[in-house]
Amino acid sequence: MTAKDLINDSFPPLKLSDTGLKAINWMEEFRVEHLPIVDGLKYIGLASEQDILKLRSLDQALANDNLPLIRPFVKFNQPVFEVVKIMSKDKLTLIPVLDANENYAGLITLNDILRHYADSGIFEDANGVIVIELGVKDYSLSAIAHLIESENGKVLSSYITPNPENETLDLTLKINQPDLSRILSSLGRHGYYVKEHYHQNQFMDDLQSRYDSLMNYLGI
Repeated sequence: MTAKDLINDSFPPLKLSDTGLKAINWMEEFRVEHLPIVDGLKYIGLASEQDILKLRSLDQALANDNLPLIRPFVKFNQPVFEVVKIMSKDKLTLIPVLDANENYAGLITLNDILRHYADSGIFEDANGVIVIELGVKDYSLSAIAHLIESENGKVLSSYITPNPENETLDLTLKINQPDLSRILSSLGRHGYYVKEHYHQNQFMDDLQSRYDSLMNYLGI
């Protein structure tokens, strides 16, 4: 599953002509701490509740203030594991999704992520995740799966994310065990570049903790 499968269409983005007051009202209505700002289809950045409240006047248009914006986003085809990682790293309550032309396509909320994983039963699993960067011509899932199986592991799912800038791709693998040391050693011996690896529940536990904190803050 990729980011485009989790896009939530019920949250409208802010426009530069909108006021700070409208932004705060929408954040309260949708119970989030961030909202994206767009100019037409162009994604400008992500506004936080704290930054909006620091504006000189909540009645002015957002374009009239030097609003400090961060610009996190994910692409249509990024696997959900990567969406989780970015949201966890930047401590976000939602993240914008851009299409292949880098136009704003929608957003994914923390609640969407948690609902997806709760429905999939992932909170009961203890899995590892490996991301391998390799050339397009070097891609062979069967060969990589064979190496993993030789170390008593099993590939539960896989996602491919192209890297057009250097003509490589990222292969994200969900493995059926949290201890990846032997698998990582085997991949390294066979010349595979492991870009990153992690125990999936580390990120899910962090997201769950921050979700609970947000719900307490909102009084839910």
